[in-house]
Amino acid sequence: MATQKLEGIRVAILAADGFEQAELQEPLEFLIQNGAQTQVVSTKPGSIQGMKHLEPGDKVNVDRLIEAVDPEDFDALVMPGGLANPDTLRQSDQVLRFVRDFSNSGKPIAAICHAPWILISAGLVRGRRLTSWPGIQDDVRNAGGTWEDKAVVANGNWVTSRHPGDIPQFNEAMAELFTSGRTPHDRRTSLPVGKLVAGGIAMAAVGAVTYSVLTTTRD
Repeated sequence: MATQKLEGIRVAILAADGFEQAELQEPLEFLIQNGAQTQVVSTKPGSIQGMKHLEPGDKVNVDRLIEAVDPEDFDALVMPGGLANPDTLRQSDQVLRFVRDFSNSGKPIAAICHAPWILISAGLVRGRRLTSWPGIQDDVRNAGGTWEDKAVVANGNWVTSRHPGDIPQFNEAMAELFTSGRTPHDRRTSLPVGKLVAGGIAMAAVGAVTYSVLTTTRD
C-alpha cells in the first residue's frame, strides 16, 4: 500500500514527442502511488510519443498545453529526458519562460537524462551543480554549470539524474525534495534580482515613513 507521502502535491510533467518512456512512466507511477496530483504538460494537444532508446514506445495523453499553464498551478516540476523531447521543448519560448519562472520562484524541479538541456537554454545552469546524460556534460560546463558523474545530484531546488538506470534513486530524491523543508533558503537565493531590489526599496520606504512619524510625534 502506498505511503501517500506526496499527498496533495501538484506536479507538472513537462514532455514532448520523443521522451524516454521509462523516464516519464516510472516517475509518473511513483508520484501517483504516493498521492501526488500529476498533469502532463506539452506543446501540442492529444498525445505524445514515447521512445525506448531508439525504438518507439507508448503514447501518453497530454493534460494541459504549455500556453494554458502558470507556475502557480503547480508545486513541483518533473522533466524526463530522451533525445528529441528536450530538444523540442527548449525551442519553445513559452516552455523556457515557464521553466525559468518555476526555478526562480524556488519551486522544486526534478530533471533526468537530456532534460538539463532545457535548463541550459533557459539560462539557469550557471553556478549550479548537476548531472545529466554524460553526452551533454560539455553543454553543462559550457553553460557555466558544474557537472558531476553521480546517480543523483541535489543542488538547491533541483534534483538531477543521468539515465534510466538511476530512476529508483531519482524517484526517492525527487520525493525528498518535493516534501523537504529545504526550500525557504533556496527561494531566498533564487529570487530574481528585480524582486530583491523592489523588496529593498519597499523596506526603505517603510523605514522612512516610520522615522517621519516618530519625529513628528516628538516635535
